[in-house]
Amino acid sequence: MSELISHIENKRLYFTIWAILLCFTALTTGIAYIDLGNFNTIVALAIAVCKAALVVLFFMHLRHSEGLVRVVVVGAFFWLLILIVISISDFATRGLVRNPHWL
Repeated sequence: MSELISHIENKRLYFTIWAILLCFTALTTGIAYIDLGNFNTIVALAIAVCKAALVVLFFMHLRHSEGLVRVVVVGAFFWLLILIVISISDFATRGLVRNPHWL
């Protein structure tokens, strides 16, 4: 029980992270109104990754977790990366076959 109590952070840290998340949300909203061309998606995803990292590290207490929990999180992230790559490769190759013979 004592190891659980030692990982409880003070309220000031949580409110600071919450304020940073609100700033990132405002930044995402502001960037949506600026035309960055092809970089709109990249900037929005970069901000989303930063917000997700803050939530996972501080609110889900990953920075105080044991090794097995970190392995599971890294495995889940790797699996998500595999699914994204497969989806992007499917979307990118849809127009390559113009007249398939099996249809």
